[in-house]
Amino acid sequence: MKSIVSKITLMGLLYLVGVLPVWALEGNPYIHDPSTIMECDGKFYTYGTGGGGLVSSDGWTWTRGAERPGGGLAPDAIKLGDRYYLSYTSKGGGLAGGHSGAINTMWSLSLDPNSPDFGFHDDSVVVTTDGVEDCDAIDPGFFLDPVTGRLWLTYGTYFGFIRQVELDPQTCKRINPADTPRDIAIDCEATVMIYRNGWYYLLGTHGTCCSGVNSTYNIRVGRSRSVNGPFVDNMGIDMLRGGGKLLIAANGRNVGPGHFGLIDLGGGAQRFSMHYEADLDQGGRSVLAIRSLLWKNDWPMVGEDFQGGTFVIESERSGYVLDLAVEATPLAQVRRRGFGRRNTGPVTPIADQEVDEVSKSWPQSELEVRLSDYMLQAHQQWTITPVKGAGGYLGSPYFKIVIAGTQRALAATTDAEVVAVPAFTGESEQLWRIEQLTDGTYRLIPKVVHDYPLALTAVGVSTPSLTEFDPESDKGRWNLKVP
Repeated sequence: MKSIVSKITLMGLLYLVGVLPVWALEGNPYIHDPSTIMECDGKFYTYGTGGGGLVSSDGWTWTRGAERPGGGLAPDAIKLGDRYYLSYTSKGGGLAGGHSGAINTMWSLSLDPNSPDFGFHDDSVVVTTDGVEDCDAIDPGFFLDPVTGRLWLTYGTYFGFIRQVELDPQTCKRINPADTPRDIAIDCEATVMIYRNGWYYLLGTHGTCCSGVNSTYNIRVGRSRSVNGPFVDNMGIDMLRGGGKLLIAANGRNVGPGHFGLIDLGGGAQRFSMHYEADLDQGGRSVLAIRSLLWKNDWPMVGEDFQGGTFVIESERSGYVLDLAVEATPLAQVRRRGFGRRNTGPVTPIADQEVDEVSKSWPQSELEVRLSDYMLQAHQQWTITPVKGAGGYLGSPYFKIVIAGTQRALAATTDAEVVAVPAFTGESEQLWRIEQLTDGTYRLIPKVVHDYPLALTAVGVSTPSLTEFDPESDKGRWNLKVP
């Protein structure tokens, strides 16, 4: 049941995502079968099995506080017009000892329990199964087709087929209850659909759930040019025959990922929510998790859960790197006479620059930053570190960015420029949101202006600034390279 490096490239991420640690959301992110995350009045909400759910003011720190009636299993959520719709399993999935399933929908004008507009209405059954047929009506997943505006619901579990029915986008009820649901997959549960570049994707959770640290849940995907399938994997195997390309399985100290929910941040940045059946560092509890979503050859893949480190920040536009506007210090080198056979003798590595030595000549005041050729200079290397207690955004904390070995921090100015201030103080203009885009590059947004979409941008070949991010341009895309 839906119980619930050198340049970092997409190819490198295929390796990195299997070995890097992953972020544990702060607060009390304990939930099973989380719904797609909804934003309402500046807060984020997700709902889980058993009623209720989690709420967050920033997407990083989560607490109990979301409310819904009905109990049951594995809800999903969608916003249509001014209404927030929830679907949930009211029976089935082994509840009351059987597979006679039912899925309900209901709506509210607000998800905030303290709002006068909060209150769920029209709680009614839209799909049922009789416990004998080869399907159990549980684990609903909404999908609004961006091409046609039609609304679909997928549902089902390992007990038979995954099925698809069409709903009325004005009411979330069956358009024609007499229509026969379409079988679209087997051997999975907790399905959802998404759309991209002319492809419809069906994501389902394979493996076993509800066994804590011994759960084998994993998320797999197939795709089709039609909203109704057939959905096939990268090897051409139909999901009706058990196909499915792996998206994410157990990793780090986290077991049993399931319950995919798309989070589209806009501008070429996407994330997804899910739960881990067990986080070993949190006593084996089932926890909410949020990861970056990348795309390669029109297949989704999991991005890096960015942890920070020391990097060269390279512009995708020009290949130049971000540095302090100070005079470069030539690298020390061994002088030799001639070339070829005349250039003999022992080989001695040339040492890296020591920032303590070269920074003695740097002014102590605020400095401009620029873009230049990378020349292994100390003023071109930046240490990026998460800032504890500074809050965060969907799935990540805020970061500070300083010249490696110093406290000279990258900061936004009131007139939307970027400078390096003499010391990091934790002010909002020195905190950065670092989002991996779907192509594997990054965009960097200062906290002080992140609600207004300004991002670090190469406005000229050698000039960085803060401007509105353009997803069609390379100006606001950056590579983080290990020096």
